[in-house]
Amino acid sequence: MNNKLTGIGMTSQRTRARLIERLREHGIKDEAVLAAMFEVPRHLFVDEALASRAYDDVSLPINYNQTISQPYIVARMIEVLRNGNQLEKVLEIGTGCGYQAAVLAQVAREVYTVERIKPLYERARKQLSALKIRNVNMRYADGSVGLPEAAPFDGIIMAAAAPTLSAVLREQLAVGGRMVLPVGTQEQWLYLVERDAHGFRETQLEPVRFVPLLIGKA
Repeated sequence: MNNKLTGIGMTSQRTRARLIERLREHGIKDEAVLAAMFEVPRHLFVDEALASRAYDDVSLPINYNQTISQPYIVARMIEVLRNGNQLEKVLEIGTGCGYQAAVLAQVAREVYTVERIKPLYERARKQLSALKIRNVNMRYADGSVGLPEAAPFDGIIMAAAAPTLSAVLREQLAVGGRMVLPVGTQEQWLYLVERDAHGFRETQLEPVRFVPLLIGKA
């Protein structure tokens, strides 16, 4: 938690600061999330040819038909997940290039992240290790079933769109926990699932566009 990454790579603080201001303008209010987004060097998680666009508020391709999510979406999902509270143990489904895991590592005590595509898993593992981020536990596995051996989690976040809300993942939420995930095929919506002593509450938040959640390892 609170890994200090500032100063790695791109030295222009102005470039990152402009992104943070755009996130504020788009409604992100959680100062811990904004600080984490500022800390993490996004350009190190994209291909060198795209590094000049790393701090634009857009998603970018990372090969294997996957993308690094738009910064606003990363910030929005983590803001909803936190809800102003300290995160203890978080599960991320879909490591991708490792960027969102790196941001989560700044605001959570412990992050578990699952990736089904072997080359992406290897790439993210090397990048997180190079940045000396120690509180992320990576797994090469099918994320659609979550990570039952490490459950329960007080936060679950998914970086791919499931066709329906997953009962399997829901059961891995701790009481008091929150899950944020895109749901849908043609039309996708961001959902918040909250668990309390009485059961689950689901809230539809806003339209989004994610790659589909796929089953099995690749």
